[in-house]
Amino acid sequence: MRALDLVGLAPLMGRSAGRPEVAVGLLDGLVAVGQPAFAGRRLRVLPGRPDATGGPAEAGSVCATAGDGPCVHGSFVAGVLSADRASPSPGICPDCTLLIRPIFAGHRANPVAVPAGSPTPLTASAEELAAAVVQAIDAGARVLNLSVAPERPSSSGHRELTAALDHAAARGVLTVVAAGNQGRLGSSVLTRHPWTIPVIGYDGRRRPMGLSNLGGSIGARGVGAPGQALVQLNPGERPLVLSGTSVAVPFVAGTLALLLSCFPRAAPEEVRAAVLRGTARTSVRRSVVPPLLDAWAAYEILRG
Repeated sequence: MRALDLVGLAPLMGRSAGRPEVAVGLLDGLVAVGQPAFAGRRLRVLPGRPDATGGPAEAGSVCATAGDGPCVHGSFVAGVLSADRASPSPGICPDCTLLIRPIFAGHRANPVAVPAGSPTPLTASAEELAAAVVQAIDAGARVLNLSVAPERPSSSGHRELTAALDHAAARGVLTVVAAGNQGRLGSSVLTRHPWTIPVIGYDGRRRPMGLSNLGGSIGARGVGAPGQALVQLNPGERPLVLSGTSVAVPFVAGTLALLLSCFPRAAPEEVRAAVLRGTARTSVRRSVVPPLLDAWAAYEILRG
C-alpha cells in the first residue's frame, strides 16, 4: 500500500497543494535546495548551526556534499513535505513555505531515520533545539517538524526547551515530534509536553514498527504515520530508502499544513483536535500505542 493511501492523504492532497502563507518550520539538516524536485518551491533557509565546512548556514545555504549525513536526512524530510507534485515522490504540501533551520552539522549528527537497517538516533542539544524552535516561530512558522531527539538535557537545557515549546503553544504553532527509535517504553521532554504531537512509525500493513518508542504521553496524544522503507531522492538525485520515526513526522506535519490551507479560518487548536480525533475510535485513549493517522477523516471533521 502506498504511504499516502495508508493515512488518507491522497484525497486531501487532491483538494490542496497548500498555501504560501502556511509556513512549515523544518528543524533538521541542510537541504539540497538545488534538486529539480524543489524547483519553484518556496524554500527559505534560516541562519543557524554551522554547516559541514565550519561556516555559518546563511540564507540560501546548500549541502556541502551530496553524501553528507545531515544533508541527506534534511533533504529527505524536505522532499516528503515540499517536493514538486510531478516528481517521482510528490510532496505533501509543495505550495506551502518551508522554513529550513539547520540544527545538525557534519559528523556530529546521527539520523533518527534508519538508513539501510542500521538505526542510529539523531540528537541535538536541548539548548540548540530550543533556539531553533523560537527562531522558526519568529520567522512565521505555523507548523514545526521536529524529526529529532534531544540529547540528555541539563536542568537549564530542559527548562529552555520546555519554555520554547510553551512559546509554540502560546502562539498556536502546531508542533510534531518524533517518538524515537529505541524500541522502549518512556518519554522525552519533547513527547511529554502537552502541546506536541508525538509520532511513531507504522509499516505498510498498518502495524506499529517495533523500533518506535511508546509511552503514556505518546499513546494519549500521538499518532502513527508511514515509517518503513520510504523512498525519496537524496542530494545526489538517486533514490534513497529510509525508515524510522523521523521520516514519519513529515506525514503528520504535512497533513496539518494542508488542513490549515484548506480551512484558513480554523483555529490551530481545532486543526490539532481534528487530527487527534480523526485517528481514534474513542475519545479516551488508554493504550501506549497511538492510532494511525487518518488525514481524510480530519478533513471531514473540520468540514463538518
